[in-house]
This record gives sequence, C-alpha cells and structure tokens, in this order.
Amino acid sequence: MIMKWLEAERLGVADLLDDLSDDEWRRETLCTGWTMQEMAAHLTTSTRTRWRDVLTGVVKARFDWERMEDDKARTIAAKFTRSELIAQIRETAGSPKRAPMAAPIDPLVDFLVHGQDIARPLGRVREIPLEPAQAALEHVLKSPFWGARKRFRESGIPDLPAPDLLMLATGRELSTGVDGPVDNSNTRSI
Repeated sequence: MIMKWLEAERLGVADLLDDLSDDEWRRETLCTGWTMQEMAAHLTTSTRTRWRDVLTGVVKARFDWERMEDDKARTIAAKFTRSELIAQIRETAGSPKRAPMAAPIDPLVDFLVHGQDIARPLGRVREIPLEPAQAALEHVLKSPFWGARKRFRESGIPDLPAPDLLMLATGRELSTGVDGPVDNSNTRSI
C-alpha cells in the first residue's frame, strides 16, 4: 500500500512542479533558503542516494545532517535543469529504492510534506490524502529522526486532523497562506 501511495505522491508533486510558472519556480519553499529548484533536486535523492554518498556527504558537512542535505540539493540543482529534475522524479515514481537508513515509509512522508512546502507559499491548495497522512503521522510520531516527540513533549499532541498534525509534527506552521506569516525556522530539509 505504501508504494501505491508513494507513486501517486511522486507523480502529483512532479505535476505540481511542472505546472509552476517561471516566477513561481524561482520562489522560496517553506524550507528556508530553498527555491523550487533546490526542492525538486532534493526530491530526486531518495531513490539515488547510496551509503557512500551519505558517508562522504556527512563527513564533508562536518557531521551536520541538515548541511549535508542542503549541500546535496544545491549541487544537484546546479547540475540539472528544471525539466530534467521533474523527469527524474517521474522516472522513479514507482521505485522502492530509498536512502540508506530510511524506513519504507520515509519517502512517502518526504513527498507528502514537501508537496505542502511547495504549494503553500504559492497559495496553492494541495490536499493530503487521509490514509497516507495517518500512516505517515504514525511513523513520524514514533521515529526519533523527525523530532515530533520533542516538539510535542511540553504541549502534548493537539487534536487536529492527521494531515495538519503531520505538518506540525514535521516542524511546519499551519497558517502558511501567501499573505500570512510563515515560521520555517524549525523546518527540516527532510
């Protein structure tokens, strides 16, 4: 079931990226400092990252995972065109490959959340399907990688629909309209 959901999300995000105007393509996503180009580049990595890439990247980034992901996305973004990045996402839509140490559901979480990171600052509505959101949320709440336990330690888990809770659990604000404030200081470049 996860692979079916993941393939649909990858193709949906590729369609969203393909639909962006040139101006929208240059705009920043909810991941601080990343334009749509860097985000698209990041989304190509889940099926192409090998152990050697992780080890080399994390050493080069002085064992800072966020810096490693940022460096990797910027390098790929500089190497490929917009259409090449979108084509890479589409080509691997049905691929079960995932980055080393990633759980089978992590790429789904990545695409569900990053689809919002792309759509929300542009004022676009991208629905998060309930079943995949619930499965992704259950994983995020248990996994130490995503930081949800720390985020909800003091306040507890709010009573919200799974799609909204998934966004909060991964460090996003819910009020992210085009004209509203966006706090992406805690946003992971997942």
